Amino acid sequence: MMSNYLYVTSVISAYWIVSISMVYLNKMLLSDENASIAAPLFITWYQCVLTCVICIILGNMGEVTRRNGSKSFLDDFPIVKYNLKTGMSVLPLSLIFVAMVTFNNICLQYVAVSFYNVARCLSLVFNVVFTYVFLGRTTSLLTCSTLLVVMVGFISGVQGEIGLSVLGTAAGVLASLFVSLNSIFTTKVLPMVDNDKSLMLYYNNLNASYLFLPLIFLFEGQILLDNRAKLLSLFFWGCMTITGVMGFAIGLVTVMQVKATSPLTHNMSGIAKSAFQSLMAFYIWGNEATFKGVAGILLVIFGSGLYTFVQMNAPAPAKPADVGLPRK
Repeated sequence: MMSNYLYVTSVISAYWIVSISMVYLNKMLLSDENASIAAPLFITWYQCVLTCVICIILGNMGEVTRRNGSKSFLDDFPIVKYNLKTGMSVLPLSLIFVAMVTFNNICLQYVAVSFYNVARCLSLVFNVVFTYVFLGRTTSLLTCSTLLVVMVGFISGVQGEIGLSVLGTAAGVLASLFVSLNSIFTTKVLPMVDNDKSLMLYYNNLNASYLFLPLIFLFEGQILLDNRAKLLSLFFWGCMTITGVMGFAIGLVTVMQVKATSPLTHNMSGIAKSAFQSLMAFYIWGNEATFKGVAGILLVIFGSGLYTFVQMNAPAPAKPADVGLPRK
């Protein structure tokens, strides 16, 4: 009993540490001129490439353990090999994924960390809209009432944010839109890779790594040329690699947390983590707190918690596909 309690505690702690560290490190990479380059597309491209490399390495390690007949978490990682036909079938999702991570990183670059979760909270609202538009599923009035709390929190957060970045906030709203589309299209595309999430991760990131190249050339080519010295910095590449590994690790610890607890506990843990992450940002990043700003954070967290609780207790046919707060 005690050992199981310690395991669950360690898994939840790992989820919190990895998720919060990833956001804070990405914020440093995207906004600290001394540590990085103001090139969110290039940074995201590198993280996609690194994810593909990790998938290849873990797939080969998993093949070794399977041949030896030993049981390991590596068994969940298949040998990956790009098939053009499959890659093209995943391409629509990859386009959405590129938009999602691009706007997400632009949001993180321009808004305060304490406001980050508020800026991206509307994914729940978009999810309800798109599940009706694409899947024909309606949402109960009770669920819609929880979304009103989230929307009021968003408005309060916007009004209370000192030095509000319109670009960052708009990017957060667009990131929320594409987060919702990503979750819906994932359910449509997943059967094309035999419902293997590891293969989906590989195909999606490899497609994205190609899609990012022309965008980097058009919008960030000159920025990279102007920062050639930093491209030779081991510190820069070290930070880039750590955030890339963190990005991959969050998927692992998310699965571990769901398995060790339950989907409801996982979502509640994520919501509590978001609250802690936002409130800690006031201290770590020196973000100035206002009454409306803090009220916005708390309303978004409270509304998201109510939404999760209602969804988890709703009849199965009423559930939207793969919903919940985006994890970053």
